[in-house]
Amino acid sequence: MSTSAQASRAFGRTGVRVLRAAGVLLTAAAVTTATACGGTKGGVATTSGKTNIIQMGTINPPSGFNPINQSDVGGQWALGFELDTLLVQPNALDFQPKLANSFETTDDQNFTIKLNPKATWSDGKPVTAQDVVFTLNLIANPDSATAYGGDIATFKGVDPVTGKLPKGQTKIPGLTAVDDHTVKFQTATKVDPNLVKELVGTKILIIPEHVLSTIKPADFANSDYAKSPTVTDGPYKLTKYTANVSIEFTANEKYYLGAPKIKTFIQKIMPASDLAGELQTNTIQANSSGGIGNIPIQDLKTVKAMKNVTTTVSPTIGFQTILFNTKVFKSVKMRQGLAHAINRPQMISQLLKGNGQIIDGPYTSQSPYLDKSLKVTSYDPALAKKLIKESGWDMNTKIKFLIPTGNQIREEAGDIMAQNFKDIGLNVQVTKYDFPTVLSMEQKGNYDLGLLGLTFNVDPDVTSLYASTGSFNFTGYDDPESDKLLKEGKTEPDPNKRKAIYAKLQKIWQQDMPLLSTYSDDNISAKSKSLKVGGATPFWYGTTANLQDWEFSGAQ
Repeated sequence: MSTSAQASRAFGRTGVRVLRAAGVLLTAAAVTTATACGGTKGGVATTSGKTNIIQMGTINPPSGFNPINQSDVGGQWALGFELDTLLVQPNALDFQPKLANSFETTDDQNFTIKLNPKATWSDGKPVTAQDVVFTLNLIANPDSATAYGGDIATFKGVDPVTGKLPKGQTKIPGLTAVDDHTVKFQTATKVDPNLVKELVGTKILIIPEHVLSTIKPADFANSDYAKSPTVTDGPYKLTKYTANVSIEFTANEKYYLGAPKIKTFIQKIMPASDLAGELQTNTIQANSSGGIGNIPIQDLKTVKAMKNVTTTVSPTIGFQTILFNTKVFKSVKMRQGLAHAINRPQMISQLLKGNGQIIDGPYTSQSPYLDKSLKVTSYDPALAKKLIKESGWDMNTKIKFLIPTGNQIREEAGDIMAQNFKDIGLNVQVTKYDFPTVLSMEQKGNYDLGLLGLTFNVDPDVTSLYASTGSFNFTGYDDPESDKLLKEGKTEPDPNKRKAIYAKLQKIWQQDMPLLSTYSDDNISAKSKSLKVGGATPFWYGTTANLQDWEFSGAQ
């Protein structure tokens, strides 16, 4: 949602919660069906006359359920219901305990994690330090397919971009289980502790060693567990997935932080255009927001007028982007010309009704690392034509433009861009597919122009998107100076020095133009007034921090 890369988060905005590494996309239909929920009344499931079932509207189906190789936000969102991370981040840079009671360092290089001794797996076994070590080593293993390698790339002994160990090695140096509830690890250099807490603490889902230790890393992606985790430690258990329709969870009554108050949680997958109507009829009690379930701008006025829901509009760190395949568009002038041809002011005024912002790179106004002195690329068709002519591009050449479906605003933005390109004489051929298909094609470089919604972390590291070996570098961008500065930015512990490094990078990326951020749209979320606790939060990553505490105030 990524490219967090974190991949994302390919943030559908459909994409990536955070940009995540590219890897094999598993078909969500492979998940087997177990028990179903109770009956329904007015479209809302009920049990014994009590309100202990919630339906939450979302747009994007998960591309799979592999806990170490999930590059889309829809899949990451679903997995977060059944598997826990070490920490949660309810607010930006506010890290709180989950599986870990503490996650500390005294020198910005040696870290100690203390686990909650009450945490257990669904089969009754305790969650241990060995599970944490196993998970991190599996991600680092050179034979495993993973979307989370970049999250551990600061670790000692692994590749500083991919997070992978050298061929033949299977254990991260310095990563140890001191006892059943204590983990220690080292980073290659001193780093900003918030970087490690965010990437390692809040992004990586811990998986059970005692269940998975006999599976070879190269075979993990094809294992039953990677298709649908069975032994889990989160607040809910996946009970039924109906492809492109719904994901149903039941409460883990033995959850170590307390049994969830809402016993059945259904993520209902639907077109964005249906969210408002289903909120009004109480068929759903909230929308997931965060790009994978955002209420369309054109429905904002309608939803705000509803008496049965509360509506919130919040800025976001996520953004939409158009990728320029640098293997196709080798000339910088060609890519700059494409960027100047795009009418982004029209998107903000016409599509977003002013509820968004124009940016060129990966940082929105919510990021303290945004270089506000850098003037954004203008909409200038005349300049676009001039630059494209100077690039030597053959105007008769067909350009394959991939647009993912499911996000109505993005689709309409894609249509605007396609017309913009045609208006300056380019031969653009638009093809629309569902998001998982587009993501897969972009990962393989099977496109010329492609749209993708991304959401990174609060931390400014975007190595996965811009580094020459980055896991979400679908554009094929390769610049030595950019790679050098990305490495420096990732390993610099001083926030002020980091800000200067990322300011330099923003200038380089704007000049080289491997991609252009089209806009950052605000999150629009709504929830039933009967939902006492729960619903999407202004800082979207914090939405699922306390799922076990969600509850209704009374009968609906």
